[in-house]
This record gives sequence, structure tokens and C-alpha cells, in this order.
Amino acid sequence: MTHILFAHSFFQNLDPKQRVIGEPYPPLGTLIAAELARQHGFKVSLFDAMLSEHPDHFEEILKSSAFTWVVFFEDNFNWRSKMCLLEMRDACFRMLEFCKEAGTRSIVIGSDATDNPDLYLRHGAEFVIAGEAEFQLMDLLLHREPGPGVFYLTGQTTVGQPPAKPVRDPSKFPSPAWDLVDVSAYRNAWREKNGYFSLNMVTTRGCPYRCNWCAKPIHGRQYTLRPAVEVAEEMALHKFQHHADHIWFADDIFGLKRSWVKTFSKEVQRLDAALPYQIQVRADLISPEFAENLKASGCQTAWMGVESGSQRILDAMHKDLRIDQIHQAVSILDQVGIECCFFLQFGYPGETIEDIRKTWELIRQTKPTAIGISVAYPLPNTPFHAMVESQLTEQKNWQFTNDMKPIFKATYPSNFYPVLYHYFHDLFYDLKHNPRGFDRMKHLWKHAITKRRLKAFKIKGIPF
Repeated sequence: MTHILFAHSFFQNLDPKQRVIGEPYPPLGTLIAAELARQHGFKVSLFDAMLSEHPDHFEEILKSSAFTWVVFFEDNFNWRSKMCLLEMRDACFRMLEFCKEAGTRSIVIGSDATDNPDLYLRHGAEFVIAGEAEFQLMDLLLHREPGPGVFYLTGQTTVGQPPAKPVRDPSKFPSPAWDLVDVSAYRNAWREKNGYFSLNMVTTRGCPYRCNWCAKPIHGRQYTLRPAVEVAEEMALHKFQHHADHIWFADDIFGLKRSWVKTFSKEVQRLDAALPYQIQVRADLISPEFAENLKASGCQTAWMGVESGSQRILDAMHKDLRIDQIHQAVSILDQVGIECCFFLQFGYPGETIEDIRKTWELIRQTKPTAIGISVAYPLPNTPFHAMVESQLTEQKNWQFTNDMKPIFKATYPSNFYPVLYHYFHDLFYDLKHNPRGFDRMKHLWKHAITKRRLKAFKIKGIPF
């Protein structure tokens, strides 16, 4: 029987920021592909890099059994994989070397490989499959004939066809192969670091919105939803079998169809499946009824892609969002007791201190529960990337998730943005916690250092 080792290359231990945060999640995309392969008659195993210390551990697994294929199937539902980090790429290259030394055939699938198939092929991959690849992978494994989206080397030349269109029927995809995961290891890691255990789920594929910095190499802009009852049943599995305390829905946009959210809420209550959960949602989707259905189904935290407090910057991003909609969404979520959190993005072309000041003013007025800050990051095949491509430095990708420096010519020096990142977090901590005693002195000391670092840039308008 053909034995396939499914793997991915996000080692939490190799990313300084994620190692400190300590919030590992199983690779959903990898598990779905593995289950699909099993349904097609293949024997499947998993190398889960998330909780592994180093790529060298992969070599031990590779030697433990006679694998016919290794499929590096990145978790395309995890934003860390979507960032195409150099550390992930280098780890995959190292693992491909092990495959080559062992004489094991390999296939690579993921966002970075979709954008750069040449790199992976020249580091030993036999095939790269671009785009949404589950069914293209099955065709390749069953028929051994490269189809749409499959790239390979002929001599020193990369050849292949454009990817097929994404599959729009969510019922064609199986549930993740949870039996391949060491759930107890995840549970122990979470509870030791955070005091509770969170697992991940998805309800959708794709995002229909046109934010010009957002890369969609896998699922595209078409949006499809899993049946609400199926999602509720999976939540019940996590609650009663895996003993999860919390769920993270990894969808780009949760609940685009309000009728779906209403049905989901009813099914969760029917199954007694409710767990506190966290979602990513747009501010313009929030209505009182929508928020009440979220709350009834267990929603604890709603993260919104606010990006900026400047309408001028939101319009430049093609965000299709108004500042007043953000205020309204916060008010509605507060009324039903759902924590409201903001994703913010600094460094977008043309952003000035005045725009950044408006972002702080929005935070000061709305007082979200938490903020997450990033810096504008041009990913291939986005309008934003095309806009700044001529300004890109030699480094085309971040190494780790905490790099926080523009890789294009932003309004201010690249070293300014990591300092701004810390400054905003200091301001926010003071706004939310107003610490006392020793904590207050420690906070003021840290904040004073950050302010001195900011002043060194001699940019007018700081502090806010």
C-alpha cells in the first residue's frame, strides 16, 4: 500500500515571537488533505512540525518507516503560513534535503510554493502543486500524471499548467484527520502556558473582499461555507472528546451570511456544544441580531481588521469600511458582552504621523479589549505588491513573525516601525490597565525608554 507522510514546516520553536506567545494550533489544512488521501485508499501518517523542536526531528520520522511519498502540505488556514516566512521556507528546504538523501519522493503545497515553485523544485521537490491543491494532489498520486497547477523540472526548466479553479462545494472536503494529532501534547502545551486549551476550526474557504494588501493564492475571492450543523458537530467533538476549553475559528471572515450564524447558534445550543470561541469578522457585518446569535453560540472574542483610524488610509487600502462602522460595531458587541479586538497595520504607503495619530484616537475612544499590530507587508500577486515592487529591498520576505520592518520604502525609516509597535502597546497598556505600585514604575520606565527611541527619529508629532 502506498504510504504517504504528510508534513508542514511551521516550527513554532523557531519563531521567537510565537515561541513566547505559546499558542500552537494543529495544521488544519494538512489534516484535511491527509484525510482525503486516506479516503482514496492511501495509508497516511503525520509529521507535525508545530510542536517539534527542529527540522532534524523530521529525519528521524522519515527513517522510521518506508514512505512512498512525503507531502509538505502547509496549513493554508493559518495566517503564519500565509506570511511566507523565510524561516518556514528554510525549514522546508532542510526537510527536502532529508527526503532526497533517503530517496523518498516529495511534493510541496502552500502559499509560498505557489508563488515560488522554482525555489522548492531546485531544493529537491519532485512536484509543486499551486493553489487549492487537495484534489490535484489526489489526481497526481493516483494517476502519476501532472495535471493543472502541477509544476516540475525538465532539465533546468520549470514547467507546468496554471492552477485549476478552487472547488466551490465545501461538502467535497472531509473533516480533518484528528486521529493523526497528538491532542494531549497540544492540551498540555496550552494549559502549561495559558491555563486553558484552545483548538482551531474553519467554517469557510476564500474571502470576497478586495483589500489590496491581502494575498489569496489558495482559495481566491470566492467565499464558500460549510453546513452549520457540520460545524456545530465538530465543535461538540472538540468539547466532549478532545476536552477543549476554547475554539479559534481561523476563517478570514466569520459569518458573512447572517442566516448561517443564526442556524449555527441553534445547532450549537441543540448539541450543547457551546465553547468560548474567537473569530475574525468585519465591522460592517455587526448588527444587534448578528451579535446576539454570536453570543448565544459561545462567541467570546471578535477580532476586527480595523487597520487604521484614518479614513484616507482605509480608502487607499480598498478596505470598503468606514470609521463610523467601527464605532458602531464596538458599541453593539459591548452591549452583548463580546470582547472586541482590533488588528492594526502601520506603514501603508502615504501614511503619516497624522494618520497614526487618528489610529490612536480611535483606540482611545473605543477602548478595544486587545490590539494586534503589524506592518504593511507586500505579498506577491497583490495590488499592494505591484505598487511597491520597485522599492523592495533584497529581502523579499520577513524571516519571523516579529520582524515588523517594511521591506519597501515607507514614509519613515524602517527602524521606526518596530519602535512604534512597542510605543502603541505601551500606550494601550496604560489605557486599559492603569497599573499601580511596582508594576506602574516598571511600565513607566519601559515607556520612557521607548519614547526616547522615538525622539531619536526626529519626526514631528510624537508623542500623541
